[in-house]
Amino acid sequence: MQNFKEDFDSLVGKTSLSDGVDRRGFLKTALGTGFAAAVLPVSAQNVVKTDTAGLTAGEVSITVNGQKVPVYRAQPEGKTNLPVVLVISEIFGVHEHIADVARRFAKLGYLALAPDLFIRQGNPLTYTSIPELQKDIISKVPDAQVMGDLDALVAYAKDNGGNTDKLGITGFCWGGRITWLYAAHNPKVKAGVAWYGRLVGDKTALAPAHPVDIGASLKTPVLGLYGGKDAGIPLDSVEKMKAELAKGGSKSEFVVFPNSGHAFHADYRPSFVEADAKEGWKRCTEWFKTHGVA
Repeated sequence: MQNFKEDFDSLVGKTSLSDGVDRRGFLKTALGTGFAAAVLPVSAQNVVKTDTAGLTAGEVSITVNGQKVPVYRAQPEGKTNLPVVLVISEIFGVHEHIADVARRFAKLGYLALAPDLFIRQGNPLTYTSIPELQKDIISKVPDAQVMGDLDALVAYAKDNGGNTDKLGITGFCWGGRITWLYAAHNPKVKAGVAWYGRLVGDKTALAPAHPVDIGASLKTPVLGLYGGKDAGIPLDSVEKMKAELAKGGSKSEFVVFPNSGHAFHADYRPSFVEADAKEGWKRCTEWFKTHGVA
């Protein structure tokens, strides 16, 4: 496995819009290509493209209770007994950026798996409005369904070249919240890294608990990477989470980047902050190494 302190720039290269994206669009059929209509126009000058040299990468699928769940898989070619990282998307699904993150992990020696957790509710790529996407798809996804899909994905990893004794999870925005919850759900998870995931919220039948509700009992160390200027995740919610984690003596930690808002890692969006994205990536990979995922 490569040195985890290897510079971010040596793993990825910047490009203009890749051949997985057209300027009108996003209507690509392969998992991990294109961008959601709701985030267009893409900030093409910052888009990172990680190649597949030395990797096996592309779509596979698992079946959960009769439902085929597509998964973007990336791993070193011909390797087995690999540490496993689950890569959980934002509300936009497994689009080009999430697939690229999976390839970045694969370049570091991981079996990286990014599942389409919205497959039963719809296709996020086709929505031009974030509020409509939230209402029509995201609000209808049960946490229990997500936990079950991820459990099945871990079983797949174990049977397909992954060492699930070295299991990590990372996620962005919606996926950041799921990272906290799955770290509490599955004791096999060695470590998690949550990028600006919501910590508090109203309890519903589909979302009966939020990260703050499981903080006191959380045993798995989770690193929270958050933006100090994130209007949607105020710092008081970070402080509430810290207080809950402290009750149980958790080894989880937060890093707040004071000059960043939400989605500072999203290189395809205007919210991208390159310096903080690089620092966050460094801290993410080192966190996994420290806590037995690498």
